[in-house]
Amino acid sequence: MSVLTRDEAQTRAQLLDVQHYTVDLDLTTGDQTFASTTVIRFTARTAGDTFVELKPATLRSALLDGRPLGPAALDGNRLPLTGLAAGEHELRIEADMRYSRTGEGMHRFTDPTDGESYVYTQLFMEDVQRVFAAFDQPDLKAVFEVGVTAPEGWTVLANGITTRQPDGRWKAAPTPLLSTYFVCVAAGPWHSVRTEHAGLPFGIHCRRSLAPHLDADAEEILDITKACFDRFHEKFEEPYPFDSYDQAFVPEFNAGAMENPGLVTFRDEFVYRSAVTVTERQTRAMVIAHEMAHMWFGDLVTLRWWDDIWLNESFAEYMGYQTVNEACSDRFPDTWIDFGIERKAWGYDADQRPSTHPVAPDPAAVPDTASALLNFDGISYAKGASALRQLVAWMGEKDFLAGINTHFKRHRFGNATLADFIDNLASATDRDVHAWAEQWLRTTGVDTLTPELGGDDTRTTLTVRHDGSRPHRVTVGVYDRDLIDARRLVPRERLDIDVPQTAPLALPGPRPALVVLNDGDLTYAKVRLDGTSLETVLRGLSGIPDALTRAVLWNTLRDMVRDGELEPAAYLETAHAHLPEETDLAIVQGVLAFARTQIADRYLPAEERPAALALITSLARDLIRRTEDGSAPGLRLTAVRTFISSATQPDTIAAWLTEGTVPGGPETDPELRWRILARLAVLGAVDEAAIDAELERDPSATGQEGAARCRAALPTPEAKAAAWSRLFGSDDLSNYLFTATAQGFWQPEQAELVREYVPRFYPAAIALGARRGPAMAEAAGRHAFPAYAIDPDSLALGEAHLTDESLIPALHRKLADQLDDLRRALHIRNP
Repeated sequence: MSVLTRDEAQTRAQLLDVQHYTVDLDLTTGDQTFASTTVIRFTARTAGDTFVELKPATLRSALLDGRPLGPAALDGNRLPLTGLAAGEHELRIEADMRYSRTGEGMHRFTDPTDGESYVYTQLFMEDVQRVFAAFDQPDLKAVFEVGVTAPEGWTVLANGITTRQPDGRWKAAPTPLLSTYFVCVAAGPWHSVRTEHAGLPFGIHCRRSLAPHLDADAEEILDITKACFDRFHEKFEEPYPFDSYDQAFVPEFNAGAMENPGLVTFRDEFVYRSAVTVTERQTRAMVIAHEMAHMWFGDLVTLRWWDDIWLNESFAEYMGYQTVNEACSDRFPDTWIDFGIERKAWGYDADQRPSTHPVAPDPAAVPDTASALLNFDGISYAKGASALRQLVAWMGEKDFLAGINTHFKRHRFGNATLADFIDNLASATDRDVHAWAEQWLRTTGVDTLTPELGGDDTRTTLTVRHDGSRPHRVTVGVYDRDLIDARRLVPRERLDIDVPQTAPLALPGPRPALVVLNDGDLTYAKVRLDGTSLETVLRGLSGIPDALTRAVLWNTLRDMVRDGELEPAAYLETAHAHLPEETDLAIVQGVLAFARTQIADRYLPAEERPAALALITSLARDLIRRTEDGSAPGLRLTAVRTFISSATQPDTIAAWLTEGTVPGGPETDPELRWRILARLAVLGAVDEAAIDAELERDPSATGQEGAARCRAALPTPEAKAAAWSRLFGSDDLSNYLFTATAQGFWQPEQAELVREYVPRFYPAAIALGARRGPAMAEAAGRHAFPAYAIDPDSLALGEAHLTDESLIPALHRKLADQLDDLRRALHIRNP
């Protein structure tokens, strides 16, 4: 199969103007393939040759202006169109296409709960070719008319309003001009909740087996959707550009969601079957807002080529958090804390790896679609959103939105580039946005800001040492100890400064107990502390009044651990001392996750791990005791989850499973039951029979994944051999069941048991990537990588395989990142 190059796309865009697609899909031809008929009307501006893309199981016929094109002419995924005359043309292609089990193309899923089947499309990048023939590049927009023949009892959803015809076919309203990767169909016996807002039909949809859970949250989901919709119309002058707004929660979805115009698809884990925390609900709200922002930035105005993917994702990431913060503040009072503790860490980590890239990479760095796929990472999302947040702080929101609205007006239903975006922003301000873009969007790496204090008892001076190249507008927070309660800190003042400085900043009064650079978290930079401030933080972090300031400081400690500047044990001790007093749930979750999954599992030597787990379980027990009055159910649930995953002895959690509840709550719902069973499997305290019994109790798709995870985690040679065979010995596992099995396979407690599989991983993963494609290769690199084999030999083994020419780009990138994380863990263990 050929990947499309930028040069090929530019040549084809100069030759062709594509007006219209008629796509007919027949989903009644069996559970392996479906029939696909495509009619494309297009104009050749001059005489020339080109090609159309498709990846059929069988190409049945192809007609160009009524002239047959031999199916044998199909070369991989390209059907040549040679000798085109200047003028109008019609291409008709009939093919049988394969259903997918990997979340790419037309994914088919059968619900084990009730046997009902569902299909949906995910056509991102090159995957439209798995569903219908297309001139597959983002700047050849066209109108799409989609018809679907579906089994009796199914409902068909699409980008436009769908109606069932007298002959039983479903027909979707013609779309406005769309890029090929935005076309979406979702079909099955959906459970739907419909309403109307602002004169448009709104709907939310899920599998029938999830109906009670969607109904329980329907009011919340729709209220958030409507609030965000209204808020965007206050920000944007261009009205919502499509005829309806549907949100479908679909099974085995690879991403968080996809911004298909008029039909956003979400992973259906967002339909909660079990208890969740308010931060998890906030994440769902943010994803709703993120995808809605794409209706304007991405769908209405689309990138010209994939080097500008950040224009879609950074903007939607920033707008997602900002809009929920504004429109849903009654439910979620400060989304930027969660962004700072969770998403920003993702960006910082990605930006310190060898694979980092500019937010807006040089076009030469994205020569084809395979390389473009690698840029959907913490840089394009979290770092890009952080850069936009800094831009808004620097140029002001009024001017920023004025520039955005100019951008929408000039490029509506068209395509745009970075240069267009910056020009439109510059038209709204007298600031030098072009220079800002060069410094922020075209560079890599994380700047570091370090305070250097001088002066005497009456006057303090602050100089910020700036290791990096970008300008920053930051707030400096100055704090003193409370005179009554020395454990508490009180803000003396907050000062806005520009970095680099032109002169030291004078701080009236004696030397403060704490100086926080980037207080408020408006820039993207690693922050360090002077010696006095570090001591204050380690001893008094919980005494700082503002949660966002605490999030900045927890990120500082996290960075210091990763950079070898703070002992992992010191971080654990700080968490043990201060988390019992922490009131912000996002901070508690972020700190516990880092302590559990990175420090205990990777950064500490194996002999120190039991003590670390004992400290984490002690901390979790303290939090459980603190929440016995029921005042903080989310905090209690977080503590219970942490206790389960950190348990080194089975008795307590086995009792919770048997009794159906944690004493004082919560009840052990399906999510907690599978979590307990997985930990018991790791500890060797359950067997296959217990897993089978739990699966009989919960035969859902989530139950199937839980059982796969538990079976792979059993500490026996037979269990590991069986799991390995399921992962790499056949291609029967769906994307989700593969991930669940891989998650169970590698466990720190079982290092010796699985040591023989470490060298086997690389050839197995490379072969799987070649067979099953980028989505499964990414899953193998992320979840099946031997992350707990932390030794120089494992590192050398992995580095040797990076030179294998048969590595597909998606797997090469994931392995390179994993090996860099392994290299960092080794450095932390042996500085």
